[in-house]
Amino acid sequence: MTEISLSATDVKILNALQKDAGISNVALAEIVGMSPSPCLRRVKQLEAAGLIRKTVALLDRKKMGLGVLATVQVRLQHHTEAGAEDFARAMNDLPEILSCWAMTGRQDFLLMALAPDIESFGDFVTHKLLSMPNVRDVQSSLVLKEYKNETAIPVIAPRI
Repeated sequence: MTEISLSATDVKILNALQKDAGISNVALAEIVGMSPSPCLRRVKQLEAAGLIRKTVALLDRKKMGLGVLATVQVRLQHHTEAGAEDFARAMNDLPEILSCWAMTGRQDFLLMALAPDIESFGDFVTHKLLSMPNVRDVQSSLVLKEYKNETAIPVIAPRI
């Protein structure tokens, strides 16, 4: 992995965009101490470099009627590259799945899943996950209370 060298201005831009990706370019330029045109140019360079993957709106899951958040650990029956890739692709097609990670250790995959209620979550696990051909077993844990849920990653200013 190639590390990209960030300027202090880049760090300010990235931190500001992580707080509010919908900020206008004029407001962003003011925050980082640049004029709007060079600021926009720099944002485009950060996007082209792959540091900014996409811009999204973060929704309130509870207000959207999705009261159940769970982690789901999945073990596969057959530990082949093709089997793992097939499972990962299948997760991309399930709207209940927020995240899917291949893991080391006893479990092959860790999922973050959403459902409107416990019954719906149970149906999802039983009728979708456990019915998949390569799934050996599933272990889930329900989130009782959310203390921290950040999407921003730490961006640290360069040392001078």
